Amino acid sequence: MDQVLLAAPRGFCAGVAYAIEVVDLALQAHGAPLYVRHAIVHNEHVVRSFEKRGVIFVEAIEEIPEGSTVVFSAHGVSPAVREAAAKRNLRVIDATCPLVTKVHREAARFAKQGYHMLYIGHRGHVEAEGTMGEAPGQMTLVDGIEEAERVQPPDGPLAVVTQTTLSVDEVEKIMAILRRRFPHIETPKKEDICYATTNRQAAVKQLAERADLVLVVGSRTSSNSNRLREVAESCGVPAFLLMEPSEVRAEWKTDYPVVGVTSGASTPEELVENIVGTLLEGNPDAEVSILETIREDVTFIPPRDLIASARR
Repeated sequence: MDQVLLAAPRGFCAGVAYAIEVVDLALQAHGAPLYVRHAIVHNEHVVRSFEKRGVIFVEAIEEIPEGSTVVFSAHGVSPAVREAAAKRNLRVIDATCPLVTKVHREAARFAKQGYHMLYIGHRGHVEAEGTMGEAPGQMTLVDGIEEAERVQPPDGPLAVVTQTTLSVDEVEKIMAILRRRFPHIETPKKEDICYATTNRQAAVKQLAERADLVLVVGSRTSSNSNRLREVAESCGVPAFLLMEPSEVRAEWKTDYPVVGVTSGASTPEELVENIVGTLLEGNPDAEVSILETIREDVTFIPPRDLIASARR
């Protein structure tokens, strides 16, 4: 190995940084135990670090003692979950990514206008479940190209909304099919796939042009991390998803002159540094370079009342 080439942008997006900051502020304001519905972001290291500080992650609102404080994860929740939290008299702190909230609002607006919606997303993903909960009787999941070809929505006005962390290329193919089959389908005014997903996939394409191997640092439960590996592979280079230094294979250090490294939007930079450090073991002369494709300057500010409570 002669070179490690790091993609930029990589790692935390504004939505993930926002969610992590919200939990941190909630701990300062309300103390432990603090309940979080679902993993705050899809990364085990982040989850474990909060568990050590007294955060309890649950999948069902019914697991939370009445009157407790709950944080909703970055992936968003359905109105039914919000109602269940209200019935248990829970203090709710919402860490939903604002870009996911945007899709929820689109779904609610389309539903109010009488549209049936096709939701492009991954079956069982918590973001998909939350968004589809906005109008459960008016949404049909489309999970992949094959389902786009065979989906049969009811007659009437039709619209489409999308999970924020999908493959840009795959969604374009799905949309081409849906537009061919349903020429009058309505689309949101602005793209649903978030800027960070789009930017990281564009960056990994350029990384794959320069690298002989691409490593994506991220969790196997992370949709956007899995998409990065798939995008790299689609460019014709071997690509692997990993999170621990112990997963680095010996042949990666010897058989590939240029190793490209990127990371999912929920991956702490520390994990990238650990992987790069392991790659450099036995390769002390290898160059470490950054391939910057675009600069991101998006930030989301937590609620003012939460910031004020944490400072008291």
